[in-house]
Amino acid sequence: MNGGSGMEGRADSQGRVYQASGDQHITEHHHHGGSASSPSAQSSGIESVRRPTGGRAPVVFRDRTELMARLHAAVDAGRGGHVYVLHGMGGSGKTAVAHAVFQYATGVADRVGLWVNASDRATLRGGMLAVAADRGAEEGELLAARNGLRAAADLVWDRLDQSGHPWLLVLDNADDPAVLQDGWLRSSPRGTVLITTRQAAAHWWSDAELHHVDVLPSDAAAQVLCDLAPQTGTVEEARSVADRLGRLPLALTLAGGFLAHQVIEPWTMTKYEQHLDGPQGVELIDKGAAGASPLADSRNLVSRTWQLSLDALAEQGLPESTGLLRLLACYGADPLPLSLLSGLPDDGEPPRARAEAALRGLLDQSLTAMVDVGVRCVQTHGVLLASVAANTPAGQATSLAATACGLLDAVVPAVPERGPQNLLFRLLGPHALALLQGATDASVTANALDLAVRLAIAQHRTGDYLSAYELASSAAAVAEPELGPEHRLVLSAKSRTGRALFRLGRFDEAEALIRRVLADRERLFGPDDPDTLDSCYGLNLPLQQMGRESEATPLLRRAIEGRRRVLGPGHPLTLRARAAILEYLSGPDLVAEIDEMTVPLPRECASYLGEDHDETVGSRLSYTLALFTLGRLEAAAEEASLVVEEFERRFGLDFPVTFSAKSLHAQILARLGQLRPAIDMMTYVAERRESSLGAGHPYTVKSKEYLNEFRARLGSS
Repeated sequence: MNGGSGMEGRADSQGRVYQASGDQHITEHHHHGGSASSPSAQSSGIESVRRPTGGRAPVVFRDRTELMARLHAAVDAGRGGHVYVLHGMGGSGKTAVAHAVFQYATGVADRVGLWVNASDRATLRGGMLAVAADRGAEEGELLAARNGLRAAADLVWDRLDQSGHPWLLVLDNADDPAVLQDGWLRSSPRGTVLITTRQAAAHWWSDAELHHVDVLPSDAAAQVLCDLAPQTGTVEEARSVADRLGRLPLALTLAGGFLAHQVIEPWTMTKYEQHLDGPQGVELIDKGAAGASPLADSRNLVSRTWQLSLDALAEQGLPESTGLLRLLACYGADPLPLSLLSGLPDDGEPPRARAEAALRGLLDQSLTAMVDVGVRCVQTHGVLLASVAANTPAGQATSLAATACGLLDAVVPAVPERGPQNLLFRLLGPHALALLQGATDASVTANALDLAVRLAIAQHRTGDYLSAYELASSAAAVAEPELGPEHRLVLSAKSRTGRALFRLGRFDEAEALIRRVLADRERLFGPDDPDTLDSCYGLNLPLQQMGRESEATPLLRRAIEGRRRVLGPGHPLTLRARAAILEYLSGPDLVAEIDEMTVPLPRECASYLGEDHDETVGSRLSYTLALFTLGRLEAAAEEASLVVEEFERRFGLDFPVTFSAKSLHAQILARLGQLRPAIDMMTYVAERRESSLGAGHPYTVKSKEYLNEFRARLGSS
C-alpha cells in the first residue's frame, strides 16, 4: 500500500498487514486472540480513579492557608485550563495537600475527581486509560490504545476535553517528570490538573504554576501532633517534639500515630522526645536537623519514629509487624495487592497465622494504609520504605527478598495464557522491578528476573504490549550488570522486549534485537535448544512483515521441525508455529502444507489440547484464511461462520480478533457472490473500527475499501 510519504507497507491479498505514514507499522494477526477479553471480564483491567491513593487523608489540615486558597479557587466554578505543580522533598505533605484539594473539588466545587499514580510509565498509562474509561471511552478504544494501535494520550485527552462535567485530575508522585512527556501532560478548559513531584526544575513544567510545599511552621507542626494525639502533652511539648522531627509532615504523622495507640501504658510527648534522644535517636534526628531545608534527607527524619512504633507493637505482642514492614520494604511504593500476603508461608516472616494482626498493627500506627484501586491494596510511603530497607539487617535482607519473590511467584502464572486485561498484572509490574532493583544476591536477582519476564508475558498476552515492553526492557537493564549479558534469563527478557516491539509495529528494532538474541542463544545453548527455536519463531515475525519472506519462512520451518523433535508434535508451541505458517504461505507451498495434513490442523490441535485451548481456537482462523487463499471458498465459508460464532462467544462482539474474523468472513462471502450479507458484515466492522481506532487508521481505511468494493460490485450486478 503506497502512501504520500513514499513508504511502502506489505499486505497480502487479504489485507492483513498495513503501514501508516511515518515510521509506525501496524500488524493484524488472525491467529492471535490475546488482545481480546470476554464481556464478563471487561472491567478487570480498569482501576478505580475516583478515590485518591497515596495513603490516608489528613485528619485535620493545618497551615498551607495561602496555598489552599489558591488551589480552591482553581477548582471553583468556571475555572479550568490550568496546571498546578506541588513540589517538595519526600514526606513534606504534597499528597496531603492534593487530598485536601480533591475533597474540596468533589465535595464543594461539584467536580469529578480523578486520581492517577504517575510514578512510572506503565502505572501512569494504566491510570490515564482508566480516566478515559471513566469519561466514556469504549472498551474497543481502550483496547486499541493498550495494543499500541492508537495514541493512548490522545484518547485520554479527547475524552477529558469532551467531559460533560468539569473535573480535577491529580497526577500524584510524578517524581520522574519524563514519564509525562509523551503527550500525557496537557491542559483543558474542562478541568484543572494538579501534580505532586519532588522535581522543581522549571523546564519540566512549562506553562504550569509551581508551588513549593515545605515542612510545616513550628506552631502548625505542633498542632498536627495535638490533633493526632490529644491529651498526650501541651502545645509547647508538641512543638519541642515537632522541632526534633524537623517538622516533616510524614514524621509527624508517624509520631502521632504512635502516641495515639499506646493503650496499656500511654506515652506522653515528653516521654516520646526522651526516646528520640535514646540510643541511635540523637544521631538519626541530628542528621535531619536541617529539616526545614528541602535538601535534608527526609529518610533520616522518619527513621526513629517508625522504630519506636515497631518497638511499641512488639511490646503489645505484635513483634511480627517488624517483619511485615521489612517485607513490604522489598516492594515499591505503589499500591500492593493484598492478595499477595495471603500466600505467606506458615513459617514465614511474619507467619501466615499472624499476618492479619501484624498488618492491623501497622495500619493502627499509620505505618501503612489501605487503598482500593479496583483491587484491595496496601500502600506505604516511599520515604518510609527506603528508610526501613536501609535499616534492615544485612543478614535478613536476602531472606526477606526471597520471601517477597515467593509471594509474587504464587500469583504470576507459570505459563501465562491469553485472556482479558488484568489489573492485577499491571499493579504487580512496579513491584517486580523494585525487587530487582533492591536485590543484593545473585539468586534473588535471577528469581526476580524470572518473575518479571513471566509477568511481561502475561501482560503481553492480555494485549497490554506497551506495559510488557517497558517491564521486560527495564528488567533486562537492571539485571544484566549483576547476572551478565549471557545469562539465560537476561536473554529471555531481551527476547520478550523484542516480541513486544514487534507487536507495537517497531519491526526494524524488533528484528535487530531478536537477531542478536538468536545468535547468542545458538552459540550458548545450541541450535535445538527450545529458547533458540523460540528466537527462530520470533525473528520470523518482523521479517515477514517487512517483505523478507525468503529469510523468514526458513526460520519458521526450522522452529516447526525443531519443536516437533524437542517438544513433540502435540506441544502448544509446535502447533502455534504450524498455524502461523498457514498465514504466510501461498500457491503450491500452501497447497502442499494443507494437503500433507492427515486431518485439518484445528482438529489436530483439539485432539492434543482440547477444543477450548488457545492454540486450537487460534488455529481455526489461520486455517480458514489458508482455505480462502487457496480459493476453496465453500469450505472456507463454512469454517468462517463457525470461527465468527466461536470468537463472538469467547471474546465478545467488539474486539479486534472478532473484527478480523468477521472481515475475513465478509471477504469469503463476497467472493462467493453473497454481496448483501458481506456488505452488512463489513459495514459493522468498518463502523466499529472507526469508533475504536479512528477514521484514518489503516484498519478502518482497509475495511471501508472492502465495503466500497462490495457495494460497487452489487451496484453493477
